[in-house]
Amino acid sequence: MLIDQAELAEVRAAPSPGRPIGLLVPHAALHFSGRVAVQGWRQLRELDPATVVIAGTNHFAAWFTGVGVWAGGAWQTPLGPRPVDDELTAAIEGLGRPFVPAIDPHLDEHSIEVQLPLLAVLAPRSRIVPLLVSLPDPAACREAGRRLGLLLRDRLAVGERVVLVASSDLAHYPTESRAHEVDHQVLEPILALDPWRLAHRELELRRSGIRGLACGLCGFEPVLFTLSAVREMGARRGILLAHGTSADVPGGDPGRVVGYAAVVFVA
Repeated sequence: MLIDQAELAEVRAAPSPGRPIGLLVPHAALHFSGRVAVQGWRQLRELDPATVVIAGTNHFAAWFTGVGVWAGGAWQTPLGPRPVDDELTAAIEGLGRPFVPAIDPHLDEHSIEVQLPLLAVLAPRSRIVPLLVSLPDPAACREAGRRLGLLLRDRLAVGERVVLVASSDLAHYPTESRAHEVDHQVLEPILALDPWRLAHRELELRRSGIRGLACGLCGFEPVLFTLSAVREMGARRGILLAHGTSADVPGGDPGRVVGYAAVVFVA
């Protein structure tokens, strides 16, 4: 994972900018994105134990549409099982469509499981609720996020510790210099908690003709979903904690990069 114990000690000691309501963290291989992702996950160390609802990206299950609520019990990881909050899982399923119990869409997906080693180190007593967000219609995605946000807002109001996390990388495959430009354009509406502007920005970027650029956010749907939810949960701003690209690490190609950011959403 290429994050040593000294680095983790620094992460644990770093000051927090406020009580986290939500996070954006990258999900590339930890060799590439781990040093950025850990700056997001460290925000949970003072909330532990909490329930972490993780909105994952659907990379591979093209046949699935909806919000797949994991229905398979604890997640097995190299650091031991990660328990699921069964009660909150049932409450989210109870929201009805597009929230549906699911196992198969999760099985080949890495965007949630790559987060769990960092969660295990920085918030070891926390439980998870894995969601696979696959809602291509931006309006439907925003509405699903809004409904989840109302549910989680009520949990926060009675003192429960709940955090919603979006798992997404940023610009895919432009040059390093172009990736920084694209990431800036994507992060601007994210930090402003503006899902409507983010939807327009992503569409513009995909149509921009920037050489090599496939997307501004590979996890566009979970990020849009999360922005809509955290607004309802009481978040008022996003704070950029860390940014980088795959060119920052040994073996990274500056001619074809992926961007990463860690953002915390606070009241």
